Amino acid sequence: MSNPQPHEFAAQPLANASALPAHRYVGNDAEALDRRAVLARSWQLAAHRSHLEGVGDHVVTEVAGVPLMIVRGEDGELRALHNVCRHRAGPLALCDGRAAKRLRCHYHGWTYALDGRLLSAPEMDAACDFHVESVRLPEAHVACWRDLVFVALGDAPPLRELLHGIDARIGDAALAGYALQRRVAYDIDCDWKIYIDNYLEGYHVPHIHPELNRMLDYRSYVTELARWHSLQWSPLESAGDLYGNGEALYYWIWPNTMLNILPGRLQTNRVLPLPGNRCRVEFDFYYPPGSDAAERQQRDLVFSDVVQKEDVAICEQVQRGLASGSYVAGRLNPKRESGVHHFHELLRAAYRAAEDTVNRSATSG
Repeated sequence: MSNPQPHEFAAQPLANASALPAHRYVGNDAEALDRRAVLARSWQLAAHRSHLEGVGDHVVTEVAGVPLMIVRGEDGELRALHNVCRHRAGPLALCDGRAAKRLRCHYHGWTYALDGRLLSAPEMDAACDFHVESVRLPEAHVACWRDLVFVALGDAPPLRELLHGIDARIGDAALAGYALQRRVAYDIDCDWKIYIDNYLEGYHVPHIHPELNRMLDYRSYVTELARWHSLQWSPLESAGDLYGNGEALYYWIWPNTMLNILPGRLQTNRVLPLPGNRCRVEFDFYYPPGSDAAERQQRDLVFSDVVQKEDVAICEQVQRGLASGSYVAGRLNPKRESGVHHFHELLRAAYRAAEDTVNRSATSG
């Protein structure tokens, strides 16, 4: 009698672990599972508090296909409202904005208060048993950390659990006074998980990033794992007009947020899934004030672009390899790919939970 094959989503110890199989990166089914099992149940970095300082300031975003609008209410509270009118699903906001007095649907003019209550519905007097005061926009969860605003649709662990330990590691004074200076985005022909996989290991740095490799001490490159995030760090030696000396801290936060902290710079990354096994990576650059800020920031942008284009090229090649039908899940390097394994274990756990939910629903039905 042959031995039964292990379940695809079963946990794997690091010493024996393989990567996710190719079909988890390719096709509509993979996208649908990620949307249902991961993105709809997790915190997503959405904005910086500086974009939401005043009453009526708002930012539009999307989580797992659900359009959202984060808005500062008249009571000073931030709310993540569904950006979907309760009439016929029209949009209330098409772009970020400031000082809105009301939220008005662009389709038929239904108007909502900043807290999501419906205020008026034109020409609905003849509708039986329709009461304006009974209608309001659904809300997602919203939480802040060091001026970064996160949103979650539901069933996500508390944000403080995801970030536990980061404050103690970087110090209370770190990043104080940093201001957003620039956003750069890359549209990449690879599944969002491929980009995360690539981020989570320094194994490729000597082979893909020659300039970055000269700045980092690969032999001292360390990965530290927490429950919901991981940290890669290395001593850093760069020119004084770029970062200088110190530490390079690369935080990944489940499932698709990164904080890249170098001397004099914070860079946040959002890895946003796109249809067709593609993704968009948004880089926001934050700096402290300084007399040489403009020149230093420009050098940072140029250097970052070099590194990102190297990552884009290899990630797109990996996507083609995964889609080729040739690849069978390979073994992970326990020393250099513990961060990838950590990510894959969280994915497997999320997939198991989603599968259990489907099975329970089928049984009860």
